[in-house]
Parts: sequence; C-alpha cells; structure tokens
Amino acid sequence: MFLRTALTWHRPLMIVGLACAALVPLGLLGILADPRVLLGAPIWLKPTKFAVSIAIFCVTWAWLYAQLREQRGRARVAFLAGTVAAITLAIEMVVIAVQAGRGTTSHFNVTTTLNTTLWSVMGISIVVAWLATLWLTGALFGLRDLDPARSLAIRAGALIAVAGMALGFLMTSPTPDQLADFQGIAGAHTVGLPDGGPGLAVVGWSTVGGDLRIPHFVGMHALQILPLLLICLELAAPRVAVLADPRVRRDLVATATAGYLGLLALLTWQALRGQPLLAPDAWTAAAFGAVVVAVGAGSVLALRRRTVPVSRTGAGGH
Repeated sequence: MFLRTALTWHRPLMIVGLACAALVPLGLLGILADPRVLLGAPIWLKPTKFAVSIAIFCVTWAWLYAQLREQRGRARVAFLAGTVAAITLAIEMVVIAVQAGRGTTSHFNVTTTLNTTLWSVMGISIVVAWLATLWLTGALFGLRDLDPARSLAIRAGALIAVAGMALGFLMTSPTPDQLADFQGIAGAHTVGLPDGGPGLAVVGWSTVGGDLRIPHFVGMHALQILPLLLICLELAAPRVAVLADPRVRRDLVATATAGYLGLLALLTWQALRGQPLLAPDAWTAAAFGAVVVAVGAGSVLALRRRTVPVSRTGAGGH
C-alpha cells in the first residue's frame, strides 16, 4: 500500500530510485563473489555506494515533488525537471556499473576512446542532473502554508544539497602531477596524493590526504538530514514543552542550518589543504570547535524562548 502511494509522488524518480535500491544487494553479492580490486577497494563497492546514494536522492526528491503538486504551474515544470534528473542519474548509474564490470574506473578515465566517451556522457549527465536539481530547489520556494520550521528545513536542506553536488566539480580538473605525467586520468578526489591510497572502511575516504568526496557527501545529504532533524523536533514536541513553540523549532533548525554550512565549509577547506579527515591540524580543530560552540550557543538561545500566553478577554471568562 505504501509503495503504491509512493509511486504516485513522481513516477520516474521513484522508478529510478527503486531500481537503484534493487541493485544494492546485487552489488553486495559482487563485493563478496568478485575478488577484483580497483584503486585499493573491491571493484563493486563504488557501484553499490552510488546505488544507495541515488536511491535515497530520488526517493527524497519524489516526496518533495509531491508537496508541489497542488501548484499546477510550478508542478508541471518541476515534474519535467525531476524526470530529467531521474534519466541523467540512471545514465550515471549505468556507466558506473558497466565500467566496474569492465574492470576499470568510470570517473576521470580518458585512457581510451570508449572510456573517454563514457566519461563524457557521464559528465554531461552529472551537469544536467545538477541543473535539474537546482530548478527543483527553486520550485520549493513556491511552497505555501508550511510551518516555518518545515519550510526552512526543506529549503535549506535542498540549497545545501545543491551546493554539495557542485563541490563535485572540484574533482574534475587534472592535478599538477597528472599534467606533468599524463596517464589518461584527468581529475581526482584525493588532494595531495594519487587516488587509491588507504581509506576509511566502506566509504573509502582517504586517511592519508585530503578527500573532496567528504564535503561532497555531507553537502548532498543535507537534503535528508535537516528535514529529519525537524521531524525529530516535531515528534519530541508533545513531551518537551518548549519544542511545542513553532518559533523554537524554527530557531533550532536555523541554528542547525548555520552549523551545517559551517561544517561543510570546514570540510571543504580541510580537503583542499590535503588534510585527512581524522588528522586535523590545530587550525582545523580550532575551526571545528568554533562551529560546535556556535551551534551550542544558538541552541541554548533558541531553547530559552517561551511561548507567549494568549491574553484573555474579559474579567470573568466567557
């Protein structure tokens, strides 16, 4: 019943999202059964991670589109943008899976005519998907009659997600080492070292150099994290009196948004300096501490707000 309802949100996005979700167990099976390793990781790990990410992205945007359907003019254009995003993300997923099956990389690979063509197709798809997502984000600003905290969580999450997607473009330029000794690879996610070194389990983020995938990932998933925070606040409101005030929820979401932006900027700065996530220098640690303190202070100020009692009319009641 829920799946049938979900399919009515935005059918193309839901179809791509469900297809990618179905690929996840196949990818996990490939990780277990296929011994091949590419850039230090199981060859099917990358397709599996992308399948998870695209599935979450598509389902989230399908639900957000469903909130727009009452606004006919915006909904028509938003449906088209969502359909374009679904198609281009499906193309990206296919290229990644095909290249993994061929035993080679999908991103930045210009070693042969075929690899160059596939990377070009995927690159164009990524740009078009980003533009479609930007259009969808703009459409969200036409939503009316929303609780202020909900409105802020949805719009801020979408805007930060668009920024996070754009950070991926930082990876597409050839590095100085690649230009000095070109080997058919033009672009990298690791800063200061070649791709493929030691990395964190599952995500593979570099533990020896900067990694632009980190801010890219964190930024993109603001689309889910900020609305989920708002949902948690709403669920807690019946049991925590201060959260029943919509202004408090709005201020907490605003504080979280500012903190999220600060964290995203910090992670980008850290990666661009070639610094591993788990080995911050004093400046990075101090900046992180400042973000934590600012979020804590903002949260305390928000929670100190109290609902203003409604004034009574008349001295004796009704």
